[in-house]
Formats: sequence, C-alpha cells, structure tokens
Amino acid sequence: MRKSVNIWSFHGPWTLEEKIGMAKRAGFAGFEIDLSSSGPVALKSTASELAEVRAHFDRAGVELTGLATGLYWGANPASNDPGVRANAAEILRCQIAVAHALGIDAVLVVPGSVGVDFVPGSEVVPYDTAWNRATEFIRDALPLAEMARVQICIENVWNKFLLSPIEMKGFIAQFGSEWAGAYLDVGNALAFGYPEHWIQVLGPAIRRVHLKDYRRAVGTTDGFVDLLSGDVNWPGVMDALRAAGYKGWLTAEMIPPSPFYRHAPEVLIFNTSRAMDAMLSM
Repeated sequence: MRKSVNIWSFHGPWTLEEKIGMAKRAGFAGFEIDLSSSGPVALKSTASELAEVRAHFDRAGVELTGLATGLYWGANPASNDPGVRANAAEILRCQIAVAHALGIDAVLVVPGSVGVDFVPGSEVVPYDTAWNRATEFIRDALPLAEMARVQICIENVWNKFLLSPIEMKGFIAQFGSEWAGAYLDVGNALAFGYPEHWIQVLGPAIRRVHLKDYRRAVGTTDGFVDLLSGDVNWPGVMDALRAAGYKGWLTAEMIPPSPFYRHAPEVLIFNTSRAMDAMLSM
C-alpha cells in the first residue's frame, strides 16, 4: 500500500504546483485531484489545460491516483428532477473523460442520495427509487468507463444510501463489471459501523481507500479529526486491508480543515504523512 493525499487536504493559499511540491516533500507518492466547476481541473477544461496539469505531476514525479468531485452534492443522480439527473450523468461522463486524459484509472462517484443533512434544503428521495435510479446511473456509464479503462469507484458517504457493506457489495455486484468497484472511506463508515467490517465484506471490490478519522461522540461533520486522534481502530483496519489483499493507494482526505492548523496549514500535510507511516507499520 502506498500513500496519497487528496487535494481537499490543502487549506492554504497555494497553487496546484505548490501543493504537489508540498505533498512530495511530506512523503506522499500520490495525489488525488478533483473535478470542479472552476479548476484547476474543471468541467470545461481544454485538452491543453489538462496536459499542463499532467505536466506538473510528471515534473514532480508524483502519481495522479484518482479523480474526486464534490459536484454530486449539487446534482443528485437519484433526484426526482430529470434535469438534475441529466446533469449528474454529464458530470460522470466528464469525470471519465478527464481521468482518461490525465492518465488516471479511477474516479470517485456518489451514485445517488436519499437525503443529505449537511446540504441545506437537500431533496429527500424514497430509498427504493434512489436504488433504481442509482443503478441506471452507473449502468449507463459503464460502457464509457470500460472504453476509457477508468474504474467507477462508489464511495460510502453520508447520503443515507448504501448504509451497510453488504448492501454496498450487492449494489456493485449487480453490474458484473470489473469497472465498478468500491471507494471505501474509513472515517465515513465509523458513524454507523466499523470500517474493518466493511473491508472484510467488500474484499476485492475495494479499488481505493480514503483515510479520515472520526469521533463518534460528536455525531456531525465536526467530528472529523486528525488521523490517529479519533475512534477508528487503525490496527484492525490495517489488518483487514492486508487480509483482503489490498495493495492499492491509501489517500488521506483531511476535511473539514482542523482549527488547530489555522496559522500553519502546511503542518497538517506533514503530520498526516507521519500518521500514515505509523499506520503502515501496524
């Protein structure tokens, strides 16, 4: 397993090139970038702009490990509004195309939401309806993913959907495709379960892993804390990953920003890398 860091972990006024350099100095071999509405990788990025982004990583000797996006929080693939669902489908098509252009083989996808407490005014969709629409959403994108050789990695997030590892496994298995898999978020699982159990159930379906820590007693998004300072059973998680034969990327996703790094946000990157070294030695 190798260390990567998500772009959302950087909370200072740095350019992409500066973030990549900091990641490398901190000891990260990989970097997960995101697709957004404004960039540096955006919905309307041109081929030349994407080539420039890729060049930054090639010069630094840092691998691009995944393409995340927060755009699904505003475009629920399971929405009751057909226009919103069409927008979500276009986001996924763009993710796959951009990942292919950047040489990335995995995209993070939220396939649909029943409800999202941290998004004000979030639409509530019946669970069975969300399942059917999410299934259609992923199935329709799989031919393009296979052609681009990009894996659609479905993450467990706080969307009141796919709430157990057995359910997640069944949702993925229905496609019968090597291009659909799981993006396991360790911290996200802790609010309603145990990440080591998710690993045991999902096994080889896990294609990527996000590392976050969480304190259950808080019970909200404010409960996310620095790695090793929450309630995650890290020895159990690492043992489960090894038992499952996982040898892929471990990507730190340090959001929301810790108030303890208000005056020196770069320290978070270096402390996160040190924490991951400790985990890898467990």
